[in-house]
Amino acid sequence: MGIVAGLDSSPDFTRIVVCDTDSGAVLRQGYAQHPVESPEGGGRPSDVDPQAWLLSLGEAAGGGLLEGVQAIGVSAQQNAVVPLDAQGNTVRPAMVGSDKRTQVAAADLVDALGGREAWAHAVGCVPQAAQPVTKLRWLARTEPDNAQRTAILLQAHDWLVWQLLGRPVRRTTDRGGASGTGYWSAATGGYRPDLVELALGQQVMLPEVIGPADAAGRTPEGLLISVGTGETMAAAFGLGIGLGDAVVSLGATGSVMAVHPEALVDGSGMITALADATGMHLPVVTTLNAVRTLRGTAELLGLPDLESLSDLAMKSTPGSHGLVLLPYLEGERTPNLPHTAGTLAGLRRESMKAEHLARAAFEGMLCGLADALDVLRGRGVEVRRVFLLGSAAELPAVQAAAPSLFGTQVVVPQPADYAAIGAARQAAWALGASQGALDARTPPAWQGAVAQVLEPGEDLAVGQAVRQQFVAVREQTHPGALRQ
Repeated sequence: MGIVAGLDSSPDFTRIVVCDTDSGAVLRQGYAQHPVESPEGGGRPSDVDPQAWLLSLGEAAGGGLLEGVQAIGVSAQQNAVVPLDAQGNTVRPAMVGSDKRTQVAAADLVDALGGREAWAHAVGCVPQAAQPVTKLRWLARTEPDNAQRTAILLQAHDWLVWQLLGRPVRRTTDRGGASGTGYWSAATGGYRPDLVELALGQQVMLPEVIGPADAAGRTPEGLLISVGTGETMAAAFGLGIGLGDAVVSLGATGSVMAVHPEALVDGSGMITALADATGMHLPVVTTLNAVRTLRGTAELLGLPDLESLSDLAMKSTPGSHGLVLLPYLEGERTPNLPHTAGTLAGLRRESMKAEHLARAAFEGMLCGLADALDVLRGRGVEVRRVFLLGSAAELPAVQAAAPSLFGTQVVVPQPADYAAIGAARQAAWALGASQGALDARTPPAWQGAVAQVLEPGEDLAVGQAVRQQFVAVREQTHPGALRQ
């Protein structure tokens, strides 16, 4: 069929991969930082001119990178909102990322609809500070003039697709991106305009949600542009996960997601019911404390990096000599304990050694993520293997403990641009469907991620005993907190 491209516009950069349409092999790559200045004090900006995304896209595509490409797919950061006026011009810079400004707005929205359960049943998620619906509430309260001028709402990937197509009258999005807005339901497959009005104070135009294999259109030069999707959905598609697979992502916070044939309505709000990029569903459970637990422990022990913490932890044994760390250092979402703190239990004279605390940090982090996995398992989600993502997945202490604590095979993929690869795979799907070469219900079968496979093996019983020790301490400290 030829070659296709996938571009991923993350919060910091644009990455482009050019792939063979049949095998998915990466043939060429491009990269460019977004030309965005960090705010005073460091960190990421809360507001970004979306033209910065176009500038870095153009730079990443330089040197003839896209020569011969027949179709492009777009993945982009989730939760970015681009408010446009009736003429399609930006009303203000895009609101991006997780923003503490919007925490009060999130709480306001939860109350305005009647609580967490009401939101979970309405759209499959409870408003969080990063979500578009919450940012709309903040906009209405803080910048009422801009809110009134807003006539059209797009997310980052919607806006980029629209720009690539020459700003046509028709604006589109996909199920994956729409499911994270807080005003589209994966269960019903429809928007809730009343929730947009509840947040923003008025009705606006929303992009048309089209199918996973549909094309958003063609450029004036005839280049096909697929529908695009959010980074999470694109990465899952690039990894090639399917039914029976879960993905555990180790960032400062942690997330667990799995492919499931139906949307999960969770009145507790622990499960966020997202859609994936294939027509299936992608329930997600988030923990607030993952690698930040390791970094805090390394600082406490005076260690320079996580590799040193891992080396120290490997000098201990499973169970950390009786130490159990509940790693709720920033409060926690799973279980829902927003105002709690961490707990270190099992202190005895013989356990008060640095290597045991180091091991307890790794076990506590992984047991917290195992709790999140069990939330999904408890709702009927099948988990036969777990893909472990993030730089911390390479640490020996993580790889030694994860399979037995999760109770299943663990797959550690080699680092790659999975979101960009997923966007390219979507482009190949749309191209093949438009030519009649592929079924719109079946994505192209690309080669899977190159990965290291870890089995629980003989350590399973020991790992599950460690897990039960963690659960016992959690139940004693926070009785019933994880009941759904």
